Amino acid sequence: MFTVGVRDHVMIAHSLKGEVFGPAQRLHGATYIVEVEFRRAALDSDGIVVDIGRATTALRSILADFDYRNLDDLPDLAGVNTTTEVLAGIIFDRLKASIGRGELGANAGGLAGLKVTLQESHVAWAGIEGPL
Repeated sequence: MFTVGVRDHVMIAHSLKGEVFGPAQRLHGATYIVEVEFRRAALDSDGIVVDIGRATTALRSILADFDYRNLDDLPDLAGVNTTTEVLAGIIFDRLKASIGRGELGANAGGLAGLKVTLQESHVAWAGIEGPL
């Protein structure tokens, strides 16, 4: 399986619901490093997995919806417990939709899989991976 990855970051504020989160139930900030890995079994006719520039632009566009925002205030996330895992899933779904709309180029339709990882710190991260 061939892979290409891109990375960006996002700064958010949020609060988490549930006793398991202890002090994180209060409003707090987080800066996530967001890594995305695109996968395909064979390179496309240009000899690439996906256009890195388009992948970077798509990721930045998705993260811009959250950057410097309080996630608790976003209508799309009303009632959602925005854990690191949940945010990884939202970014995965939005990237998948972006690929489906052709925003990563016509050949991106040949991608086999996608992996999204959010690094919360140098010792903790969460992610999701799956087929496309």
